[in-house]
Amino acid sequence: MNELSAALQSGSILLREGREALLVVAALAAFLTRAGVPEKVKPLYLGAGIAIAASIGAAVVFELFFEGNHNDYMEAGVLVIAAVLMLYMSGWMYLRQDPKAWMSELRGHAERALDSGTTLSLAAIAFLAVFREGAETVLFLHALATSGGGWGVGLIAGLVGAALCLAAIFYAMQKLALMLPLRPVFLVTSAFLFIMGLRFVGAALNELQERTVVSVTPAPVPDWLVALGVNPTWEAIGAQIVIALIAVASTAALRARRPSPPKDAPVAAE
Repeated sequence: MNELSAALQSGSILLREGREALLVVAALAAFLTRAGVPEKVKPLYLGAGIAIAASIGAAVVFELFFEGNHNDYMEAGVLVIAAVLMLYMSGWMYLRQDPKAWMSELRGHAERALDSGTTLSLAAIAFLAVFREGAETVLFLHALATSGGGWGVGLIAGLVGAALCLAAIFYAMQKLALMLPLRPVFLVTSAFLFIMGLRFVGAALNELQERTVVSVTPAPVPDWLVALGVNPTWEAIGAQIVIALIAVASTAALRARRPSPPKDAPVAAE
């Protein structure tokens, strides 16, 4: 395997496996910075950092005890937990999309603008999003290095190039968030996490379908969606529709129960 081929393969592995995790972490970091609580980004990065270390450890375990194959049941469990947390954070952000209410909350108790439970959820989302991809990335790179004669210049150059691309995406998302008004940042991040949560549900069902725990009924899903990782089965689509309906109904009920702000309340700038 020549150096160019090694660079292209290693770079594509890191981009493919790291893209999803980076988008989740970058979206949450941008949201926290734009919302005026940048100190809450630290738990997010801490969760991602722990996940990287855990991914390497998990890859070693897979290599030693599972011959380099991941465990479908464990991955399904990680995906379900990640999906639950993402759906929770999506609803949390949507219910706090009003800049006036958010700024009032900051003024009233800034130190508790994001409570400890929410902070823990942010760190857990970062951990699970990175860990889900991390172990497989390490295993793929290990296999590539083994088959290609070691960690040569080409393989490492590909990783560096992919890392730079991911860093550029991360930086662009942070700058874009600072340019946008607060409400769009809340809504876009909420929608993104909701979509990712639904996608993780489909991915979890796919792991169980591979183990024949869940039946497989093919659905007419466009090829471009399948290429993005969408589970093209009616079992996954049905579960996602049910979750979406529950989310819509519960959000509507919560918004209906929230007291309306007084008409003479001061207006906060976005």
